[in-house]
Amino acid sequence: TGFDSDNSSGDFSEANHKVPEMLDLDPHQSNRTEKHNGETEIQENGIKRHRTSLPAPMFSRSDFSVWSILKKCIGLELSKITMPIVFNEPLSFLQRITEYMEHIYLINKACSHADPLERMQATAFAVSAVASQWERTGKPFNPLLGETYELTREDLGFRFISEQVSHHPPISAFYSEGLNKDFIFHGSIYPKLKFWGKSIEAEPRGTITLELLKHNEAYTWTNPTCCVHNVIIGKLWLEQYGTVEIVNHSTGDKCVLNFKPCGLFGKELHRVEGYIQDKNRKKLCVIYGKWTECLWCTDPTTYETYKKNEKRGGEQKKLKPSEDVIKSENDEADDMPEVQDTVQFIPGSKLLWRINCRPPNSSQMYNFTSFAVSLNELEKGMEAILAPTDCRLRPDIRNMENGNMDVASKEKERLEEKQRAARKERAKDEVEWQTRWFHQGTNPYTGTSDWLYSGGYFDRNFSDCPDIY
Repeated sequence: TGFDSDNSSGDFSEANHKVPEMLDLDPHQSNRTEKHNGETEIQENGIKRHRTSLPAPMFSRSDFSVWSILKKCIGLELSKITMPIVFNEPLSFLQRITEYMEHIYLINKACSHADPLERMQATAFAVSAVASQWERTGKPFNPLLGETYELTREDLGFRFISEQVSHHPPISAFYSEGLNKDFIFHGSIYPKLKFWGKSIEAEPRGTITLELLKHNEAYTWTNPTCCVHNVIIGKLWLEQYGTVEIVNHSTGDKCVLNFKPCGLFGKELHRVEGYIQDKNRKKLCVIYGKWTECLWCTDPTTYETYKKNEKRGGEQKKLKPSEDVIKSENDEADDMPEVQDTVQFIPGSKLLWRINCRPPNSSQMYNFTSFAVSLNELEKGMEAILAPTDCRLRPDIRNMENGNMDVASKEKERLEEKQRAARKERAKDEVEWQTRWFHQGTNPYTGTSDWLYSGGYFDRNFSDCPDIY
């Protein structure tokens, strides 16, 4: 998918974007399969195929009501509210952050371009980072203080490390680098959650930074706001809205993307429109599409001409309100807009990015992408090299993934109580929490407060890691 290919098989698509120079492969090596924990690991020319399903399907939420918990929290920040485990998905928020890397090929494309405009267009990566949230209405587990997650993907050419550096407020810091030393991707995220009666809104805070080392360029941005509707009554649905500004701090170029709110009759649902401008504010190209489907770009003149023709009566039919909206049986629920047809293509446009197809069993697997399905995979021998704070070793998430909901709920309560007891003990001894892999500092490009990678994680000296599980 994306620039060069269109994978519609539903299989793992990362193989289409692997970095051949990172792999020491024998082209004549025969395919082979290995059995491990009931799963088949297929080796194709040396590339391991990650699992395509979870050990157990998701648990039904239909018999549970969250209203008794949230009714006293309208307008309040939700980070301190404990939610029933049934409303979770079996991933930590640190693993959810790692899903930024699903469309890593866009960064590889940006690194390969000599034209700065082409590199800026490849920052469609900022939109692809939120695409995995489509229909993902499960809540990731709140990371424990000191929790970590690492992911190394030689086939995709990157390694990634994240750490929960603060509990109140909850702050997650991450750092990723190309195995070819061609890019660095890092940031800190502390979403502010609010409950508004029918919906939960996650306002993003924290800066995302992408450095293209070969070109000596740095880009920064902040993610759009995410809102989950009908958390009390009706069918859950999700939208992203707000303006995202991606700034190239080396050239002064800027990409401005407007994630449009749903609007009347849902006509703007999922839509993204924006433009790239140079340091003199001259528009160089227009970007349009949906964050759930694809992004295209075209020159400003072509775009304006198309829009003028569209206003004159155009070729798009106007849908009646009854066709635009699926009415809920309960009037108290927010109307859930019907997903409209695919993006209206403007002749002459160039495809920047297209979403990966999800596996056929995605709806039974928390609507995970193929990439997400693999994130909690615990392979043979991995425990010996992982930090003891890694999400894969967290027992409540592991039991939920395996379908053991009662055990998972008890483990979640135990871990939270252990965390509270440790915090009280530190307060008693007047000892401050010390982060292990990140430190608080200043983002060198924005001048704002940020959490920066201290280095050393992949030396694998985990002797002083905290006991959090």
